[in-house]
Amino acid sequence: MIPERLNQLRALMRERGMDAYLVPTADFHESEYVGDYFKCRCFLSGFTGSAGTLVVTLDDAALWVDGRYFVQAGEQLKGSTIRMMKMGEEGVPEIEDFIAEAVPEGGCLGFDGRVVDSFTGKKLEKMLARKHAGIQYEEDLVDAVWTDRPAMSAEPVWILKQEYAGKSAEEKLADLRSAMKEAGAAVHVLTTLDDIVWLLNIRGNDVECNPVVLSYLAVTMEDAFLFVNPAVLDDEVKAYLADLSVTVRPYNDIYEYVKNLRNESVLLESSRANYAIIRGLDASNEVINQMNPTVLAKAVKNPVEVENMKKAHIKDGVVMARFTCWFKKNVGKIPMDEISLQKKLDGMREEMEGNLGLSFTTISAYGPNAAMCHYSATEESNTPIQQKGFYLVDSGGQYYEGTTDITRTIAAGPLTKEEKEHYTLVLMSMLRLGAVKFPYGSRGVTLDYAARQVFWDRGLNFNHGTGHGVGYLLNVHERPVGIRWKLVPERMDSCILEPGMISSNEPGIYIEGSHGIRTENLMLVVEDEKNEYGQFLRFENLTFAPIDLDGVEKSMMSERDVELLNAYHKQVYEKISPYLEGEEKEWLKEATRAI
Repeated sequence: MIPERLNQLRALMRERGMDAYLVPTADFHESEYVGDYFKCRCFLSGFTGSAGTLVVTLDDAALWVDGRYFVQAGEQLKGSTIRMMKMGEEGVPEIEDFIAEAVPEGGCLGFDGRVVDSFTGKKLEKMLARKHAGIQYEEDLVDAVWTDRPAMSAEPVWILKQEYAGKSAEEKLADLRSAMKEAGAAVHVLTTLDDIVWLLNIRGNDVECNPVVLSYLAVTMEDAFLFVNPAVLDDEVKAYLADLSVTVRPYNDIYEYVKNLRNESVLLESSRANYAIIRGLDASNEVINQMNPTVLAKAVKNPVEVENMKKAHIKDGVVMARFTCWFKKNVGKIPMDEISLQKKLDGMREEMEGNLGLSFTTISAYGPNAAMCHYSATEESNTPIQQKGFYLVDSGGQYYEGTTDITRTIAAGPLTKEEKEHYTLVLMSMLRLGAVKFPYGSRGVTLDYAARQVFWDRGLNFNHGTGHGVGYLLNVHERPVGIRWKLVPERMDSCILEPGMISSNEPGIYIEGSHGIRTENLMLVVEDEKNEYGQFLRFENLTFAPIDLDGVEKSMMSERDVELLNAYHKQVYEKISPYLEGEEKEWLKEATRAI
């Protein structure tokens, strides 16, 4: 099927004089995860991972994936005629260099300008101009090949009450307009879905697990225009938006709106606004290209959001304790596999009061499958759990009180010496990062060594970030917070850490064909002491769930590591046990015992 689809695309490319066609993993808003309508790269390649970029030429095709997906893509691309490009590996060309080589002098690159961000589009435009080559961006060729394409999502919009949001949309709009004034902007065009719904205190369900609304927003000093499918707004939401002086317009009218702007200073983030929007702006407009002011404002949780997030994590901790107890008591006694365990945990979470669904698709992986960081169990890959080795589960929920994300690796039975050593290294790494104290002005890249030292000392590493920001009843991955050792400027996730920001703490280790281990908590940045050296900050755990002691090799741990683990487990028992009874409560007491 995949070679046939590629050949149909190539036939259309030849008709239009295109030498290469670019298919990123994106919707019209540069979202990390996309709805079914936008899964063009998946449709054309068969690769189901959440990130990857496909380039198709008239006689070749290549897919770029990062380290999370090397194993998965290698399997899924078999027989597709598509070559895997391992991003960051020696000898692997950059996407732009590959396109430059593929498009001849005077040739043409094609892509749907709505799914390519304007920063990338402008970069390609400049590069191709040196070869007198052009770009065609006003047609979605995949749409012509994808005859049974799903419809675009149109889920109802609802209002997030102030008891959860903590700050009114009126206040947020006023703050935004102050930031616009400071930047010298008359109009701010917002295309990122989480920024729009956060600003207006609305939520939806247009991207699986992300409660966002397919929309664009233009804000001036007096007015605001929400470009959205009007069918998703009921009378209550329409009245609410009207009270905010927000005018509703059809979703696709954004392109006419920007074309009609003249002699205005327009604030937008070019790496997040799509190429079609930028190309639509008139030359008379001054474009102020900077990070949306909402990004930082959204990342610093207000006191109401912080207290609510703590409540959400208690709920989630209860779910994880019950699930882990059930797993430990039943593994080897009843049949269980990756999919049945995923359904079990998802069901337990969805039964919790205030739960609105999952924050991402649960990663349920046993043994070698856990070596694929973002593995997703399918009917073909589904593996029965044996009474040995490790089972890894990375999951999270959406609650009125916030968003959760937790990973635990659980021993299913006897472990090898290497498995226990690796498990303990991951545990030490997580504990040490969670205990750092740092001066104000530090960024995630400042702190990453606290997590990786135990790996680097042994010549080991893990090929993903150590931490990411998390939204409030929003995206589970949220800029601009990030903890990683290598700066990746385009990710824009290495901001100065501020009190109120939330980050994950998730070191891991992945041994292909053998096992994968990850332990993840969410942490809140809080103030510590202030002295002659300035204001110091630290992390406070939000996640409270037992860490399986069956995997711990205590002899590897320092006295400080043991103290940190015991102190953490003491908190877990204190916070979670009041919600458990009987055998579950007794199990938790044993599971969180001091070692």
